[in-house]
Amino acid sequence: MSKDPFVKFTKLILDFMFYSGIIVCATVPISFHYVGKYVYKIFERFYLPFCIIFMIAGVFALVILWELRRMFRTVLSGDPFVKENVISLKRMGACAFIIAVCMATRLFLVITPAALVLIVVFMIAGLFSLVLSMVFDQAVTYKQENDLTI
Repeated sequence: MSKDPFVKFTKLILDFMFYSGIIVCATVPISFHYVGKYVYKIFERFYLPFCIIFMIAGVFALVILWELRRMFRTVLSGDPFVKENVISLKRMGACAFIIAVCMATRLFLVITPAALVLIVVFMIAGLFSLVLSMVFDQAVTYKQENDLTI
């Protein structure tokens, strides 16, 4: 499966998103300073709360990407139905809910359509991850039972 160009491309995208995400999170204070000074004054007005909210959300987004990368390794090895992936999906769901809460706290400062969309997207992603973790858990159970009968 690892010879498939789509799989290689997906791995590259995940790696790029993870490492560039680290850089983005690390540069939030600097970026927000310049954005607030030259582009959007709202970032200057709420500099510290925005930095805190977006850095927390960024760290949890990095955790989601880290877990996706871990899961991807099991896909590449040809054994995706393992208990570790169930745990990863549950972690990703929890992280998505935390990001949604971070974006919801931002609404106390300024209400924007983008913040509302992010809340909805991460709530759906969290729910999807939790449901998928239940599906994977059941698949792992069936796989283990099947392995025992052979």
